[in-house]
Amino acid sequence: MAKTKTAFFCTSCGVESPKWIGRCPSCREWNTYVEETITRSANTTPGNKKARAEPVLISEISLAAEPRISLYGKEFNRILGGGIVPGSVILIGGEPGIGKSTLALQVALHTPSVKTLYISGEESSRQIKLRSDRVGSMGGNCYILCETNLEAIYTHLHKVKPQLVIIDSVQTLQTDNIESPAGSVSQIRECAGGLLRYAKESSVPVLLIGHINKEGGLAGPKVLEHIVDVVLQFEGDHNHLYRVLRSLKNRFGSTTEIGLYEMQGDGLREVDNPSEILITNHQDNMSGVAISAMVDGMRPFLVEIQALVSSAVYGTPQRSSTGFDLRRLNMLLAVLEKRAGFRLASKDVFLNIAGGLKVTDPATDLAVISAILSSESDLPVAQNTCFAGEVGLSGEIRPVGRLQQRISEAEKMGFGNIVISSFSKKEGIGKNPGIRILRAGKVEQLSRLLFKNQTL
Repeated sequence: MAKTKTAFFCTSCGVESPKWIGRCPSCREWNTYVEETITRSANTTPGNKKARAEPVLISEISLAAEPRISLYGKEFNRILGGGIVPGSVILIGGEPGIGKSTLALQVALHTPSVKTLYISGEESSRQIKLRSDRVGSMGGNCYILCETNLEAIYTHLHKVKPQLVIIDSVQTLQTDNIESPAGSVSQIRECAGGLLRYAKESSVPVLLIGHINKEGGLAGPKVLEHIVDVVLQFEGDHNHLYRVLRSLKNRFGSTTEIGLYEMQGDGLREVDNPSEILITNHQDNMSGVAISAMVDGMRPFLVEIQALVSSAVYGTPQRSSTGFDLRRLNMLLAVLEKRAGFRLASKDVFLNIAGGLKVTDPATDLAVISAILSSESDLPVAQNTCFAGEVGLSGEIRPVGRLQQRISEAEKMGFGNIVISSFSKKEGIGKNPGIRILRAGKVEQLSRLLFKNQTL
């Protein structure tokens, strides 16, 4: 006979409590506990199950590398570490409409060598067919299943025997072992655990698509991110075409890799050279524009920084930033005010990162200050000059990591000058005959270097 009980679960971290409490003792969040009715099978006596695995000595485990499954897209394979590992569980999260389902369907349709079962709990088969026609593929080896019951999905998995399983989305699944609505903490935890056992026992990789909550984190208990092998975050702005696939967790590869995609009418297109797209081709003599040689993860590329400084119309000056941390912008403005003598307290300052990207690399500080100085003085920065340096509170320009990769990327894109910190070690920089390296140690030296050096 089934056992029924009522428990309270934290929607943030998934901790169970026998009664409602205002603040979760685990994640310290307020008003996150919800009541759920749980029905479990009575056959839960410890020791009545047959062991599925036997313990072995670590010295007897073979080190032979298991071949990875190569999927569609160089960007996707590179983020996974060279392909998908058999038996792994991958979780892709992102905002609604950002392109998670499109990416997963493209992977299924454009990999004919892999037998794929695409399970959808949100769309009908006709809707998926319309989207598959839009992305332009016949999908001869992709099976579509519209089902949300986990036990019924297991039946189809044993019948089809796929090589890859895609589930869209994990929040729509529901198992008969627990009497609670789909998307609840207990349902997500139970369904994810069942799919994990299936993946490890059958060596079939499972790709899960997950929703995010209003805070930007993955919906459901935190244990969902712990049990999966790879967590990927799909980011982007609905007003721009570019999407960033970022690795947050990867047991089989690096977590510093990112992939850049462009949303088009026929699906997502991989961007092989982001620098060519993120740098706008504009006319000469435009002030307030500077190019930064930044690194996101392991990938160097150039991004355009746009700044506008004008007299404040209202009593309080405005500070606005798009794609850049507003608190860091206020800090850089204070450094210019205190260390370089620029009177910006009564000026409106607007900053924008071209392409709709969000940058967090401290090396963009030098380009941000250069764009602000250019707009304030109404003097353009030479188009063949880019910047890579972090600015400290004392006004010094600090060195940044992976400097050689930044310089090589700038040289490849045809830039003739790059401004870096005077404290950067020379032995860490290779010979780049196609680009001239300029050094600056203080912020006040930067203005003289930008607007008084006639060689720039």
